[in-house]
Amino acid sequence: MIEIIFGDNLTELKKLADQSVDLIYIDPPFNTGKVQKRTAMKTTRDENGSRIGFQGHHYVNEKIGSKSYQDSFGDFYAFLQPRIEEAYRILKNNGSFYFHIDYREVHYCKVLIDEIFGRDSFLNEIIWAYDYGARTTKKWPPKHDNILFYAKDPNHYTFNTDDMDRIPYMAPGLVGKEKSERGKLPTDTWWHTIVPTNSKEKTGYPTQKPLGILRRIIRASSNPGDTVLDFFAGSGTTGAACAELGRNCILMDNNPEAIQVMKERLKTAI
Repeated sequence: MIEIIFGDNLTELKKLADQSVDLIYIDPPFNTGKVQKRTAMKTTRDENGSRIGFQGHHYVNEKIGSKSYQDSFGDFYAFLQPRIEEAYRILKNNGSFYFHIDYREVHYCKVLIDEIFGRDSFLNEIIWAYDYGARTTKKWPPKHDNILFYAKDPNHYTFNTDDMDRIPYMAPGLVGKEKSERGKLPTDTWWHTIVPTNSKEKTGYPTQKPLGILRRIIRASSNPGDTVLDFFAGSGTTGAACAELGRNCILMDNNPEAIQVMKERLKTAI
């Protein structure tokens, strides 16, 4: 079952019972100070168009819509703290918490989450590395996100290595046929493309995350029938992965555009 809740997530989180969810993943705004925006375009062939494509044909671009939100908070940590405290309360004692952020804020956020969950509950900083977009010449181009992984009880939590997706060996000939066919366990560095522009997965929502990233997290840190919570749900990728993998899911967002995208994307699972 997939449940979509429209409203302020702090208010809605307070309505959930203690220890009622098995896994929480959140991808909060990164506090970039910018408006995050994606514009959807339609390209059609028109001999009077100004854009020239394959074999010299002319095309026109038509803007068919855009989705955006303001990614800026006066006090980012005062905004996050009560929400993470609620997440800790709602999470089952054997549950896990994944916090997705970028390099600008990750170090401050880790200190904040350590205070709430306890430093012993911190298990990994996962680096999601990708390669797209422009490359600055003023510093090393940033091409990764950070995902902090916590277990509420570091001595008792779900981690399904047998069900986890595997990655190819770099030198398969050195490990034998059986190991080569099975692949090896991922490390804390995940190479995974962003959602391609021409992909069926693409919703047009700003900051949409790939299904592959959420599939890996959900398969590793929950079991079929478990309940997963994402209270910055955006385009609903967490819900889409849960629907595929037989998990229940609660999705929250206060952006009407996000709710619309999720309802359309998950209409067969709601």
